[in-house]
Amino acid sequence: ELQSILGNDGTEYLWQGNPGVWDEKAPNIFPYVARLTDGKYTAEGAVYEMKIHGIVKYCTLQAEEKTENRISFCLRSNEDTKKQYPYDFTYRITYTLEDSVLKIDMSVSNHGQKRMYFAMGGHPGFRVPLEEGLCFEDYYLEFGRPAKPWRVGLTETCFLTGKDEAYPLVEDRVIPLRHELFHDDAIVLKHCDRQVTLASFKGSKRITATYRDFPYLGIWHMPKMEAPYVCIEPWSSLPSRDGIVEELSQQADLIGLEPGKEYTTGWQLEFK
Repeated sequence: ELQSILGNDGTEYLWQGNPGVWDEKAPNIFPYVARLTDGKYTAEGAVYEMKIHGIVKYCTLQAEEKTENRISFCLRSNEDTKKQYPYDFTYRITYTLEDSVLKIDMSVSNHGQKRMYFAMGGHPGFRVPLEEGLCFEDYYLEFGRPAKPWRVGLTETCFLTGKDEAYPLVEDRVIPLRHELFHDDAIVLKHCDRQVTLASFKGSKRITATYRDFPYLGIWHMPKMEAPYVCIEPWSSLPSRDGIVEELSQQADLIGLEPGKEYTTGWQLEFK
């Protein structure tokens, strides 16, 4: 999990965690996005239990490579992971800093004899405001191109309802930030541009996230509070349907990986 993203002028871009608000900073998501009904799913006839956003965020990964501007971590399946997720795999995540761009590359290798099913994503929180004298409401999210996205319908406990609705943007591109947006938890969008910028008309600092391989975008802060951060979350899939314990092989939006194969993806963050 990223711990800090500092600009050349000392600006801290990453939310630094607060047990009274949200004590995480930038968890990574694998092999499932968000919540499972009753915390359970089935795979090949067996029932497994898994916490929100999978297993990587609860594990310690092994550092494999470290250079001046690059660091790579991996998680290999083991007895503990197989109690929650019955596949033989290696998960890798590599952070590469090139000037003001942080590239986040991820891969999954299937070492088993059967097709494995999974999801991937990111969950970094960013400080809002980024500059002294500004407030949360001075900021906005702006997509790279005009779009008419749909908001994924979720229950109060963040399971799929199947009832999506149009989510209008200001001038088809902008979401002005205000805390009330998150009173009902996360905003999850589909059919929007896969680049979004966090910025303010009153300041100069901005963060641009580009996530070409991810069809869903979660936007979140802790509900029902004036939390001074916002999470920008690219997702490859959606949570469980309300009241249904999902069978992984039957969930259409999960990635399926054949034995002996590797899946690679990634996204990036640019800071100004």
